[in-house]
Amino acid sequence: MSLKDEIKELEDKIEELKVFSKEKNIDFSKQIGELEKELEKKYKDFNENELDSWERIQISRNPRRPYTLDYIDTLVEDFVELHGDRLSKDDHAIIGGLASIDGYKIMIIGHQKGRDLDSNMFRNFGMASPEGYRKALRLMRMAERFELPILTLIDTAGAYPGIEAEEKGQGEAIAKNLAEMFGLKVPIVSVIIGEGGSGGALGIGVADSVLMLENSVYSVISPEGCASILFNDSTKAAEAAKSLKMDAINLKSLGVIDDIIEEPLGGAHRNLEKTAKNLKATVLKEFKRIDKFSIEELLEKRYEKFRNMGEFFENSADIVSE
Repeated sequence: MSLKDEIKELEDKIEELKVFSKEKNIDFSKQIGELEKELEKKYKDFNENELDSWERIQISRNPRRPYTLDYIDTLVEDFVELHGDRLSKDDHAIIGGLASIDGYKIMIIGHQKGRDLDSNMFRNFGMASPEGYRKALRLMRMAERFELPILTLIDTAGAYPGIEAEEKGQGEAIAKNLAEMFGLKVPIVSVIIGEGGSGGALGIGVADSVLMLENSVYSVISPEGCASILFNDSTKAAEAAKSLKMDAINLKSLGVIDDIIEEPLGGAHRNLEKTAKNLKATVLKEFKRIDKFSIEELLEKRYEKFRNMGEFFENSADIVSE
C-alpha cells in the first residue's frame, strides 16, 4: 500500500470513528487522538512540495475542505448576508454580504458548495447561474457606492451549464461582471480557496490581487474535460493536469496569481482555524498594500495585470521561414 493510500485509510478511519462516537454518544477521543498522531506522522513523511497538480486537485476537491461559509464563520465579524439579484431570484450557489475583518469593513462574496446531497442540491454544487453572477455584481456595485473593499472567495467547478442558465444569459452575466469589475473604484482581492473553474471562477475573480490557497487549483477547463478533448480519454486526466499547470506554484511562476497562502500539512480541511488565520493575514496585508494607490493607479494596474497575462516573446531565430 502506498503512503497516499495509508493516509487516505487513516483519514477515513478517523472520520468513521467521529461519526460513530457522535451517533452512539460513546467517547472515542483517546482512539481518535492516537490515530490523528499517526496521521500527522504520515503527513510529515510525505513531502508536500512533491505533490503534483493531479494530487493537489484531489485535495482541492476533498469533501471536508472548508467552503466560503466556513471562512466567514471563522474569519469575519458582523456578517450580514444580502440576497437576490433584484431581477429574478436568489442563487444559493453564491453568497455575499457586509462584514468586517479585525474592524476592516468589507463586502465579501463567494461560491458555496454543500456537504451532502441535500445541501449540494440547494447550492447547485457551487455552480452559479446568471442570477448568482448578477447578485454578485449588485453587491459589488453597492460596495463601490459605500467605498467598501471587496473580498471574493472562489470555489467552483465552473458556472452552471444547464439549458435554463443559457436561456437566461449565462455568458452575458459573466461577461458583464468581467467588464464592470475592471472599472470598480474600490480595492478587490480574490482568493481561490478550492476549485477555480473557468469563467465560473473568473466571474468574481477580476481583482487587484489574486491569491490561492496552497492546494487549490485554477484553470480554464477541468483535467477530465481537457483529457476528453485532447486524448479522447478522460482517464488521462492526471496527464492533462500536468500540462494545464493549474496548481498554485505553476500559476505564480507564470504571473497569473500574486501569492500563495500556506495550508496546514495535508490540506485546509485538517485545520480550519490555522488556514483561516493564514488567509486573514495575507488578505489584510494585500488590502493594506493596495490602499496606497490612488483610484486612477488602482484601475490602471488592475487592467495591466490582466492584459499582460499570456504575454510571450518569440525568438526570431526559432522562426523557420517557409
